[in-house]
Amino acid sequence: MALFNWFKKDKKNYPEFWQNYLACFESKSDSENEKRFVVFDTETTGLDLRSDVILSVGAVGVSGNSIVVNDYLELFVEQNIFKTESVLIHGILKMGKEKKLSETEAVIQFLDFIKDSTLVGHHVRFDIKMVNAALGRMGLGKLKNRSMDTDLMYQKFKGLQEDQHSSLDELCRIFKIQKSDRHTAAGDAFITALVFLRLKNK
Repeated sequence: MALFNWFKKDKKNYPEFWQNYLACFESKSDSENEKRFVVFDTETTGLDLRSDVILSVGAVGVSGNSIVVNDYLELFVEQNIFKTESVLIHGILKMGKEKKLSETEAVIQFLDFIKDSTLVGHHVRFDIKMVNAALGRMGLGKLKNRSMDTDLMYQKFKGLQEDQHSSLDELCRIFKIQKSDRHTAAGDAFITALVFLRLKNK
């Protein structure tokens, strides 16, 4: 059973934050929707969409050809599911010093941040599916945002086959981008934003 029984046919029965999110897509033209990109990344307990959950989210806004430094979000989620082996990758401890939010509050803040922006990430489908899984536990629908994947952008730029994937580390090496805070959601979001701008300009 969902955490909250919010999934109703009548929009009036949706929680206010979800109504506000949906309203972002009703009043703007396509050209206006594409003015702001949000590059984001998640750190999770694992890769299983059915059982794993989000531990942290990092996101940064991009406008035109620039990263908007003060348009920034970093969230940490309470660890009701804890996997010791995943700490070796992201370094997030169950009782760490970071201020942690409930999954519901983290999702609310994330939706308020992204609004109708185009979402960008490296292998972004996974991150979107993780957010959608959290929305599903809240009894809500899926993200409505358009999305762009830096791996797919690089494939098209180089004329690669669909099965020729590139890691974020590889693209940083190719574009000579210095990596900082790798394997943290905020650090990977910023690195991916730099890669995105290189590909966007090409």
